Amino acid sequence: MTGGTSGIGAAIARAFAAIGDRVTAVGATEAEVVTARNNPQMAAVTLNVLDVRDTDAVNRQVAALGELDVVINCAGVIRRGDEHSPDVFEDVIDINLNGTMRVCAAARAGLKSRGGCIINTASMLTFFGGGLVPAYSASKGAVAQLTKSLAIAYAPDGIRVNAIAPGWIATPLTQALQDDPVRSAQILARTPLGRWGTPDDLTGAVMFLCSPAAGFITGVVLPIDGGYCITG
Repeated sequence: MTGGTSGIGAAIARAFAAIGDRVTAVGATEAEVVTARNNPQMAAVTLNVLDVRDTDAVNRQVAALGELDVVINCAGVIRRGDEHSPDVFEDVIDINLNGTMRVCAAARAGLKSRGGCIINTASMLTFFGGGLVPAYSASKGAVAQLTKSLAIAYAPDGIRVNAIAPGWIATPLTQALQDDPVRSAQILARTPLGRWGTPDDLTGAVMFLCSPAAGFITGVVLPIDGGYCITG
């Protein structure tokens, strides 16, 4: 899985490792990976460095894994306030969207051999605009459409492709919003369940979508948001 060294990705990696699955997770930098390796909770997860912008590196790492049951794309960045710069916009798209496609394409053969599945990571900003984050919003909207398109394209291979759309989850990616009392209060006021989500709130849905119980589910983008998207 990509983006597996912290936050949502790390929680999902730990959940699969806890039930005895062999889990390989990657992070973008050596520093991220070293930090994760020093976390006792990640002891059962194999951790490697991978920049999902590097097509050759993606192909090599995925090929080395051989047959695959599950691929989870959690790598993502957000650059609040800077994404109106075309260069920053391009880089965010390259990581969040193109990186997801690179991994899916590289993993297709290994998943086909096992009838495996893919979980991509969308967002609440798949459904709403974000004035400070046009690249993040565009990338997450595109991830939803990519998920639906690959669900169709990969179905003949026996591969299911779904996505989760996390709401406001307390991770390093949202720390600035958590620390802003005005913005945090606005988020909580719109969230029917009245709290920030945690990374562990996402693991059950991911494991369900990867299980035989979800064997007839593909092309779904599942909000996990405490009800945020049903309010206006």
